[in-house]
Amino acid sequence: MTIRIKFIYLLLVLVSGSLMAQDNTLQKTGITDEMTVNADQNKNWRMGQSSYSAKPKNSWELGVHLGHLFIDGDVDTKIPGGYGVGLHLRKAIHYVFSVRADFMYGQSKGIDPQGWTTTEFGGGLVESGSTGNFNGYAKYTTLSEGWNPSYKTTQGYLALQGVVNIGNLLFHKDRNKWNWYAAVGAGLGSHSTKLDLLDASGNAYTGLAAIRGTDKFNTKAGRKEIISDLEAKYDGKYETAGFKKAGIFRLGDETNVHVVFTASMGVSRKISKRINIGLEHQLITSDNDYLDGIHFRTALDQTNNNDISHYTNVRLGINLGNFDKVTEPLYWLNPLDAQMNDIAALKQRPVFDLTDTDQDGVIDMLDQEMETVAGAPVDTRGVALDSDGDGIADHKDKEPYSPPGYVVSKEGVADVKCCINMDDVNKAIDVKAGSFKAASDCGKWFLPMIHFDLDKANIKPEFYGHFTPRSKCNENVSRLMCNSTGTY
Repeated sequence: MTIRIKFIYLLLVLVSGSLMAQDNTLQKTGITDEMTVNADQNKNWRMGQSSYSAKPKNSWELGVHLGHLFIDGDVDTKIPGGYGVGLHLRKAIHYVFSVRADFMYGQSKGIDPQGWTTTEFGGGLVESGSTGNFNGYAKYTTLSEGWNPSYKTTQGYLALQGVVNIGNLLFHKDRNKWNWYAAVGAGLGSHSTKLDLLDASGNAYTGLAAIRGTDKFNTKAGRKEIISDLEAKYDGKYETAGFKKAGIFRLGDETNVHVVFTASMGVSRKISKRINIGLEHQLITSDNDYLDGIHFRTALDQTNNNDISHYTNVRLGINLGNFDKVTEPLYWLNPLDAQMNDIAALKQRPVFDLTDTDQDGVIDMLDQEMETVAGAPVDTRGVALDSDGDGIADHKDKEPYSPPGYVVSKEGVADVKCCINMDDVNKAIDVKAGSFKAASDCGKWFLPMIHFDLDKANIKPEFYGHFTPRSKCNENVSRLMCNSTGTY
């Protein structure tokens, strides 16, 4: 009982500490280059220079487990009647396979409602040549006079197990909250079996035949009644050591050690990136038929059916490490996640389409004015040019470069005189300058900058609104720049 209390305390401490550092299970795991075993390879993969990403650095899982332990042997087991506690340490080798070191310590009990006799008279409890506390039952020579064995077995093992997991191979979502797995392994185990043969006075129990009755054993209710009466009669001291298989390896000639094989299957539920809880059933077997203290059930049935332990347990898994440097164990990550995201990103990219519906030289993907009149000059956005900013596009404007500050007609012609004086020029310059204010007193007026084509005397088209070279002034040229002779 003390061991169980200490284990539960340890379990609560581990759970409380882990919950404080848990991460939301629905958050995506951002795997940086530094969180992989080869940062350069992963960087090259992201840049499209490598075919494969690097393997993520993933955390170890520390687990604690607690459950029900019972023995499938010659004597009927008590359910519930045993317990098991333990620890495990698990590390993912890759996304499907991981290795787990598992330790378990437990205790189980059993009591048989069926009457037994000694081997000399067809029974199976006491082997030939038995001495000590078994001698008290030598008088039970027939089944009707037989007695009922009761045992308590303490056992434990340390095993290395391979765990196969396929719950994270997902094609329709990025992660799974549930994982199914199976595990097989081998290790070393030990057990100690005690039998309850004597009462408080040190004598063999009597009156057992009366408890069993004549045909109670053949019904479920009858067997339950027999066991209840036997437990009331037995003192539960388990004072007699059970038989041990001869010739097996022992530590100090007392503690038996044998090879054990384990096989288990379980399902786990992720609570967060830090914690998961699982339910697992495990079989523990070895070349040993003495786990319940009995070798053969009867002298006539001497088949070599070894006792098998069953351990149904709840496991709490805690992922160790800093999630800024490592990921969750690989069996919780979807190996297809990066590839699926890349495919989705490629599908979302627009198709490069060179279609230019209005034939203005700007493709439809970039054109902000999809129905420009054919032949109309446009800017890089596909919008018809309005060089003088009078609200009338150049292809409709009879005076595309009207002087600023004057009212224009529907055709875009400014309402100015044919010839202007210096006051008109100054006024036009002031209007063109707009709200410009000199930073100092170095000048009170402003002339716009005009750019020429490279290595040419031609003014760039975008500056026609500032100054348009013509040999003669006419209706299409800004009369602002004309003198009295009609030239500039």
